[in-house]
Amino acid sequence: MIQRIQTVYLFLAFIVTGVLLFFIPLWTMANNKDFYFMQSEVYTILLGLSTTLSVISIVSYKKRQNQFVIGRLNIVLNLILLGLFVYRSLNLSGETPAVSEKGIGMFLPVLVIVLLVLANKAIKKDEDLVKSVDRLR
Repeated sequence: MIQRIQTVYLFLAFIVTGVLLFFIPLWTMANNKDFYFMQSEVYTILLGLSTTLSVISIVSYKKRQNQFVIGRLNIVLNLILLGLFVYRSLNLSGETPAVSEKGIGMFLPVLVIVLLVLANKAIKKDEDLVKSVDRLR
């Protein structure tokens, strides 16, 4: 349901992982060519999986527990992706000929993690509200 705030957060996470990374490079190579995530199979698979989990979480709005678990899996996946980006960044410093400038695209998983944490917090709040109403019956 679009009127729930967690759906908005999940949709924004979908936009960041599914759309925005096509336009924002991860880093710039020494020959002034931009490196996008599509040039690496590992990054493509992980970001595709993250996008898919966001969509599945949006669609499963009736099952809040499943939505919460999918959100946690997506957070773990984005932490792994961020770790890979940081590892690549530390392995190849800015002075080597392989990478000359790190892009803002490397830190977009941080934004996705924040959005997913906010979504999970809202899902938990809804679940607690439903449980408290069920207790009154």
